[in-house]
Amino acid sequence: MTDTPEDPSPNAPKEARAAEAAAIRRRWITLGEMLALLAVSISGLTLYLNWSNKQDERAEKAIESRQASARAAKLILNARADSDDRLILTPAATDQIVQSQTFLFPAALGIAPVSTTGEPRIEARWFENALKRARDKAKLPDNSVGDEQLPVFITTRFVVNGEAREDRAIYDIGYGISGRWLSGHDVTLRGLSLVTRETDTSPAARVDARWAAVVTARN
Repeated sequence: MTDTPEDPSPNAPKEARAAEAAAIRRRWITLGEMLALLAVSISGLTLYLNWSNKQDERAEKAIESRQASARAAKLILNARADSDDRLILTPAATDQIVQSQTFLFPAALGIAPVSTTGEPRIEARWFENALKRARDKAKLPDNSVGDEQLPVFITTRFVVNGEAREDRAIYDIGYGISGRWLSGHDVTLRGLSLVTRETDTSPAARVDARWAAVVTARN
């Protein structure tokens, strides 16, 4: 007698379809979780990039502010000849307003510092006679071939953006000198040139050293 195989259960196809459907649902759930995680990641990355960009902007603005403040603190004086014996001084930056200045000349001239208030300028009469005596003592030529140089230490008190500041620097006063047999020598002011900013509490030695260098170069 031959055994006949049992008929498959009528519920088998249903169970297979149910298992397949469950597997599909699990795959969709997994995909949905991945999409949700991806969305959260993108959102977090976007927030981080926005925060990072704002931080960069703040840093750039802070750097620009510091640079602007540093530029405002630096004073460059321009000189314009008002006449042969007078220079009008103005800051290179239009937002800087000079309040007062003090001029310290080389000790070889033997003159006291000169101070001005409210009208930045250099006048030849402050030092002209002393300069002639110092040049004579140093045996410098009676007539200048090119522009001569007189070092001077200038302390300038100025206001920028409502804030009071002080600049300390050594400049060269450019001048010419010409001699006449009867009337003596005339000094003509040419201009002003920045040599160096001075932070030393005693700049007189630097001014004297530069005058000595000028004398040596002219002899």
